[in-house]
Amino acid sequence: MEECRIPLLGEAFPEMDVLTTQGTLTLPQAMAGKWFVLFSHPADFTPVCTTEFVAFQKRANEFKALNCELIGLSIDQVFSHIKWIEWIKEKINEEITFPVIADDMGKVASKLGMVHPGKGTNTVRAVFIVDDKGIVRIILYYPQEVGRNIDEILRCVRALQTSDMHCVALPAGWPSNELIGDAVIIPPAKDVATAKDRMGKPDSYDWWFCYRKL
Repeated sequence: MEECRIPLLGEAFPEMDVLTTQGTLTLPQAMAGKWFVLFSHPADFTPVCTTEFVAFQKRANEFKALNCELIGLSIDQVFSHIKWIEWIKEKINEEITFPVIADDMGKVASKLGMVHPGKGTNTVRAVFIVDDKGIVRIILYYPQEVGRNIDEILRCVRALQTSDMHCVALPAGWPSNELIGDAVIIPPAKDVATAKDRMGKPDSYDWWFCYRKL
């Protein structure tokens, strides 16, 4: 299996044709003008992955409200994906509406660095958040043993879009930070005059730590 380096943050998501449960897609072109979350799971018909798929689906409308699509992936054949999705619908009453990539040859997983050499041929729980210009913005990796927090992935998309729109940074746990609540952090001063002007203001811990409400 060919190994390629993981795309870096700020780089374009690599172009690839993928077979999915909803037909063949060319990424990232198929998502042009939209954000998307590509997430891999170790295997179909496994407990942790099932809980993740249900959690993603339950929040699918929240992702769509952010102009963000979901795409799953594992090194399974497409018929396995289809049967697993049918099982989820039958047993859990949750219909999976997002496409799932059938990477049975492992080419996509290898290209994106999703296969851990110490874990056989299964993919780890990787997450790529890609913006509406096809740029990789966040990469998250979890081991096979730990399921992801889907609310955190949703928060990441909201945070990135908020940062882009308002040219601000987001504090830990935003929008519920222990120090500044749901406020956002404004860029640091770039000159002495601005730094002095910010000193002692109520929305500032110091000239380099200032915040505001949106």
